Amino acid sequence: MSVTYDYNGKVAVVTGGSAGIGKEITLHLVRAGVTAVVWDLNEYRCNQYSAGYIKVDVCDGDNVSSALDKVLSDHGKVDFLINSAGYAGPTVSVDQYDPEEWRHIVDVNLVGVFETCRQVLKQMRKDKKGRIVNISSLAGKEGTPNASAYSAAKAGVIALTKSMGKEFADYDIRINTIAPAAVKTAILDQMSAEHVQTMIDKSPQHRLGTVDEVAELTMWLCSDRCTFNSGAVFDLSGGRATY
Repeated sequence: MSVTYDYNGKVAVVTGGSAGIGKEITLHLVRAGVTAVVWDLNEYRCNQYSAGYIKVDVCDGDNVSSALDKVLSDHGKVDFLINSAGYAGPTVSVDQYDPEEWRHIVDVNLVGVFETCRQVLKQMRKDKKGRIVNISSLAGKEGTPNASAYSAAKAGVIALTKSMGKEFADYDIRINTIAPAAVKTAILDQMSAEHVQTMIDKSPQHRLGTVDEVAELTMWLCSDRCTFNSGAVFDLSGGRATY
């Protein structure tokens, strides 16, 4: 059964919205009437559904501030913030990791989420409403071998989400995170075939997740129907999650 949402008049920022999970979420939002603005280092392109685009490095606080000023100047508010920008990096043992690469992975996946949330929440606090969905990973709950930086960063996103959910509980601001198992996107190309197959083999459904499945859950988390859930982790794992 198809579920439809009417988000006419809403404004959303989607980081990492030019590809993969972020792009699919953007398409779902636009189809529901949202004015969506993609923040990404890579240009957003879609012939069927249009969205705004600003080139943004989410790790750069000044860059994020300028982009937010532009959105507020053009649209007056941010109703939804979707943090989907991510970088997996190489799959190597922790003792073989280049320390600069390790820090870069943490910067993109964790510090970037902090920067966008920190700045957008100032406006949401004034409006006393808003929805934030952070895309984490099951790696942040289980710890994936040979992906220590990615696992640590995504665990940080989970803890950050829980903390913010409590901080803004007195407002109509709901902050949640989705922890998918492996989802079929181009980010898997950064990993070895053996690593990807290991993740598939862990799934009771014996498959990768889809970007559409992540987007559908995101749509509900952005809705007014999501009222008593905040600081929560929503697994999307085909039955793999154990806690």
